[in-house]
Amino acid sequence: MAVTDDAIAAIKAMIRSGELQPGDRLPREADLAAAVGVSRNSLREAVRALSLVRILDVRQGDGTYVSEMSPENLIEALNFLLEFRQDAGVIEFFEVRRILEPAAAALAARTMTEASVRDLRALIEESSSATDVTDLVSHDVTFHAAVARGAGNSVLASIIESISMPTARARIWRGLTEDDAVARTLAEHQAIVDAIAAGDDQLASARTLSHVSGVLAWLRRAEDGGGTVSS
Repeated sequence: MAVTDDAIAAIKAMIRSGELQPGDRLPREADLAAAVGVSRNSLREAVRALSLVRILDVRQGDGTYVSEMSPENLIEALNFLLEFRQDAGVIEFFEVRRILEPAAAALAARTMTEASVRDLRALIEESSSATDVTDLVSHDVTFHAAVARGAGNSVLASIIESISMPTARARIWRGLTEDDAVARTLAEHQAIVDAIAAGDDQLASARTLSHVSGVLAWLRRAEDGGGTVSS
């Protein structure tokens, strides 16, 4: 992965310097690989990663182009991608979330008031109108924190909130690269709230486990270069 990151960083430098402008077509693969100093396979991986987050636009039979974004936005997106790919510890945070959050949801099903459940439903409704992936992930963080607080254990809620933020970048990446990630997230949140509202602690726990495990499984496939992370 380090060689691919080098290729991404080199393309970032070309955009920063103005050598590549929004709308420009990238040089031929062999020429760009030689200029960057990586193999053609590593360059292809870099182009694939950059196309997933829409920094590059791969046009079949025509070539690869820099997206029509401002240079500042392109640099910001490249910074985000590099930081995410280098953040190997995010999987461990998800593994801890998978242990703690089902337990919190089970406790919430036993203790959460009707008013708090209504607040959760309002959060989902608000999330459904979000048009920006980053905003949606912010709502997602708020939702999981609200469920944890509903468990009635301040220590557990504090731990869950502290380990949730480091996973936000991975959730943004998923929202950008999986077409159905947003709808799936909202549907799973709704299912968790329905179980909590029904007072079914086992179902609330199971649905939360499935929800967090799904993101964890996706992240592992993404790090392995699996084909599931496609637009």
